[in-house]
Amino acid sequence: MKRAPPDRKEQAKRAALNALKRVRRQADRADVKLSDWEGEFLGSVEERVKTYGRAFGDPEKGAAGEALSALQAVKLKEIAAKAKGEKKELQRRPFKRRAKPYSED
Repeated sequence: MKRAPPDRKEQAKRAALNALKRVRRQADRADVKLSDWEGEFLGSVEERVKTYGRAFGDPEKGAAGEALSALQAVKLKEIAAKAKGEKKELQRRPFKRRAKPYSED
């Protein structure tokens, strides 16, 4: 008996929901107080993934088979790092404008 190939969208949906639950559990266990915005972010993303299978509407914001956009995944990693108690990495400085070279014209 042959099995049907796995549904990639369903796998991505399950993985995203598990990641959201894992981050919330880590924060609860470590007694880390998430900000109101972070709690609302986790809740709203979870609702959208459950309802629509993905948490973003614009296909340019994430890969075709993913449930979270690139920026949502980054924010989820930041919240997970906060829940683990990891230090923030150094903030990058923006590029500075170079001084124009001196010309003798």
